[in-house]
Amino acid sequence: MNLALFDFDGTITNQDAYTEFLFFATPKPRLIIGGVIASPVILLYKLGLLRASKTRPILSKIAFWQRSIHQVEVQAKRFVNDYLPQVMRANALAKIEWHKQRGDEIYVVSASLSPYLDIWCQQQGIKVVCSRLSQRNQRYTGYYLNGDCSLDNKVRLLKEQLDIRQYSKIYAYGDTYEDLPMLDIADEKYFRWLKIDNTDQVAN
Repeated sequence: MNLALFDFDGTITNQDAYTEFLFFATPKPRLIIGGVIASPVILLYKLGLLRASKTRPILSKIAFWQRSIHQVEVQAKRFVNDYLPQVMRANALAKIEWHKQRGDEIYVVSASLSPYLDIWCQQQGIKVVCSRLSQRNQRYTGYYLNGDCSLDNKVRLLKEQLDIRQYSKIYAYGDTYEDLPMLDIADEKYFRWLKIDNTDQVAN
């Protein structure tokens, strides 16, 4: 059996679903207050002084701290059904279907969030490794369970779920420097849908 690994934002979608979900699922009063609290973090990110992998956990904590799991899941279902179909790349969905027809095992490996990725991947009949929000007493704590699923953490979290040595061939698809460690473990790798021989070809 072969293994196919897909990043989500920018690879399967043509937009940043993570940021859209924050706006979609966060009540307006929290958005306003959170925007003020997060403004220094956002400024540092835009200036290139804070990596996305450090920015996302902070924004997620502001958005989801003590939020009802049920209420967020309701928003996540709406997001999957109403928003995601508008931003899907047709070529990405076709490639996922191609892997299904071949009998390959398919994983989305993404820094995007568990509430909506769990739903979308279940609908597609594929598996997911992603940034997972921790829970306590039917509420989200605002913290990540296993860290931001990007860079080397993508590979670490993937290997916690499966033994990649059991596969005859590994395919990987990504679009940013955060996906390069995942591409490094693949036999056939695609960066922004162009086939590459090694990640040294990719300019960070």
